[in-house]
Amino acid sequence: MSEVLTTRQVAHLCGVSFRTVIRWIERGLLQSYRLPGRGDYRVPLGELQRFMLENGIPNAAGSGGEVGEALGARKVLITEDDPGMASAISRVLDRAGYETVVASDGFAAGAMLYRFQPAVMTLDLRMPGLDGLGVLRYLQRANLPFSLKVLVISADSEARQREALELGAHAVLAKPFENEALVAGVAALFAQA
Repeated sequence: MSEVLTTRQVAHLCGVSFRTVIRWIERGLLQSYRLPGRGDYRVPLGELQRFMLENGIPNAAGSGGEVGEALGARKVLITEDDPGMASAISRVLDRAGYETVVASDGFAAGAMLYRFQPAVMTLDLRMPGLDGLGVLRYLQRANLPFSLKVLVISADSEARQREALELGAHAVLAKPFENEALVAGVAALFAQA
């Protein structure tokens, strides 16, 4: 789990808008630092825990768990070979408060699963080497030490999308898609976890 959080992640955990978080930072109530270049704020996890405790803010993202646990549960592994599409999916989900990493093919996804331990994986069906259906077959045999939901994101045929569902995918989102549909699809899978 990351030891620093974006303002959107802080907002989600505190149950406020990210603009409120920025006001807390600008008033010196919540310590942070700015990234060079873009100037985005980052809040150390320990500082957020201190701030929430001192101000009696309940963790809006979890049910009695630690702040770090709630954030850790918001991990998404994006499995997509098209760099532009992977970047677009990552950007949308990052803005929605998810922590994301990208695997550019099925083999990389398999290797990253155990290290990153995501709660949700987005999966393209057409990739070089091990394609999305191959990843789903692998997941059927794998004994993962954590719960994983799979959202197939594909422009592939309806028959292959149905096959993905039969192989264990939890939902399918057809390309092209609206950003809101992506966020809603991922949120629905987190709600099932």
